[in-house]
Amino acid sequence: MFSFVKLRVLRGLRFLLLALSCTASLLAQQSYLGFDRNDYPGDSSLAVLRQTFSYTGYWLNNPPGASSNTWAGKRNVLRSAGLGFLVLFNGRLYKELKRDPSALGQKDASAAVEAARREGFPPGTIIFLDIEEGGRMLPEQKTYIYRWVDEVTDAGFRAGVYCSGIPAKEGKSSIVTAEDIRANAQGREISYWVTQDACPPSPGCVFPQHLPSPSGSRVSFADVWQYAQSPRRKDFARMCRNYNPDGNCYPPGVDPASPLHVDLNTATSADPSGGR
Repeated sequence: MFSFVKLRVLRGLRFLLLALSCTASLLAQQSYLGFDRNDYPGDSSLAVLRQTFSYTGYWLNNPPGASSNTWAGKRNVLRSAGLGFLVLFNGRLYKELKRDPSALGQKDASAAVEAARREGFPPGTIIFLDIEEGGRMLPEQKTYIYRWVDEVTDAGFRAGVYCSGIPAKEGKSSIVTAEDIRANAQGREISYWVTQDACPPSPGCVFPQHLPSPSGSRVSFADVWQYAQSPRRKDFARMCRNYNPDGNCYPPGVDPASPLHVDLNTATSADPSGGR
């Protein structure tokens, strides 16, 4: 009788451990919705944005095409609103890298670290380098990227890249920028924020309760997936739906007559950069 009861207890414990393991796995796979945009949305918009989003992009320098950075000095305001961060530094285009890409990588990494410290981001925060050009990275681009990664890491922060997750044609085959950077990283620890706004795999301009994981971008190692951009890119996202007629994606509670359009992201953390 004792052995039978003991066996039942052991089986019960195994079942409980299995259930706890499955629950932990499901929790680990939970995804969180975030937004990013080039212009700071304004203090008065944070309450309505927080109803939908867990985190926001945060530029450390001028975004692409901008002559100023309206995010500067806003970390504490955003943190007080309950938002986590995707910290972002705008990198160089290929045409800027032809003289000395290593020196530029070092210079820009120093600027990124200095800005992150000035904004109050703690050591260990992931800073994503914005790489606007896709396809296979050329030697100058790789030199710049990896020197930037090394310098940011040596300064006590963590390095990431924002880059394309869309296959680019290369002769009879194709190349994904994120995969190319990872394959040549030589063991460097890099976080990946990929943009893949083609439908599928993107669900379009939607705000689902149950979000896809970053690996749904078809980049299995992605930490963050930007699945919608504003405005919709016709060359990639022409099959995507639910965008406003003006081509932009607006969050719930935001009047499309306003300029408050957003890009949408899914991540496995409510603070993907660890910047709180």
